[in-house]
Amino acid sequence: QVQPVESGGGSVQAGGSLRLSCAVSGYTHNTFYMGWFRQAPGKEREGVAAIDRDGSTSYADSVKGRFTISKDNANNTLYLQMNSLKPEDTAMYYCAADFVAWRLLPRYTYWGQGTQVTVSS
Repeated sequence: QVQPVESGGGSVQAGGSLRLSCAVSGYTHNTFYMGWFRQAPGKEREGVAAIDRDGSTSYADSVKGRFTISKDNANNTLYLQMNSLKPEDTAMYYCAADFVAWRLLPRYTYWGQGTQVTVSS
């Protein structure tokens, strides 16, 4: 069974950094298209960053230049490095995986439980 598991969330002041991790069991990361999504209370889930099997990446305009998605195929782990965090980045962050290139669309088949990121001003 494919199950993404996120870690690394927490509370940070504006301007700070956090790194999220996502481990996926069952298959190697090189098999999947993967993405990071976030959902704030009362808002729809939105795509933050995505990475294809060949390593090419996509980012939401709101995080370009601040967030970096990467994957370590050897350790089967996906990362999201978040720098220059803003209060509006506060949300539950989810890792997603699929065999289809959904990129920033929230149509992935496999989802983690989420990890909370809170940025205070």
